[in-house]
Amino acid sequence: MSYERDPLALIERLPRALHPLASPPSGEGWNKAQLIDFLPDGGANLSPAAVLIGLIPRAEGTQVLLTLRTEGLRHHGGQISFPGGRIESDDIDPVAAALREASEEVGLPPALATPLGFLDPFVTITGFHVFPVVAQLSVRYVPILDPSEVAEAFEVPLAFLLDAANERHTEVEYLGRRRALVEFGYGNYRIWGATAAMLVNFRERLERAG
Repeated sequence: MSYERDPLALIERLPRALHPLASPPSGEGWNKAQLIDFLPDGGANLSPAAVLIGLIPRAEGTQVLLTLRTEGLRHHGGQISFPGGRIESDDIDPVAAALREASEEVGLPPALATPLGFLDPFVTITGFHVFPVVAQLSVRYVPILDPSEVAEAFEVPLAFLLDAANERHTEVEYLGRRRALVEFGYGNYRIWGATAAMLVNFRERLERAG
């Protein structure tokens, strides 16, 4: 099935690939063991966070909403990411946190987002335990950016990101050690780090769902 030609096919398949909304996934994060030597306190005190992986069913194919973070931010400044951030005490769950952050960062009205489920939890090298929330966004949504956090919002075809042939594998040195990374090059955008890793997890869960 081609998601590029039939964007609704993806939405119909997703329930089999995602953790249900009613049961946020447990566990330490599928990649925590890979980062254990880099995390403060061995990852014992990670901060809970959530991101929104927004899917937009355009006529030309399903698109993924991404942001370019403003330079100078404390965490991941100048990098490409999903809307998201720390789960606050008044967020009732990770879904609420992801929607709140998307509203604050890119002006997404909650009424234009339909949460569908979770990918596997993910640990960032900056000390966050992330719940990736997948949601379908209305084609009527127009981003309104908070420039203190987001320099740009843009869309990338999901078909491109789900094609393993578009992955590039590289290594970087961090704290005196080598780290393996995956990245995507789309136009002038370099999509790497946590964002690229979560997209790979998305593809793998879809593949396992058959």
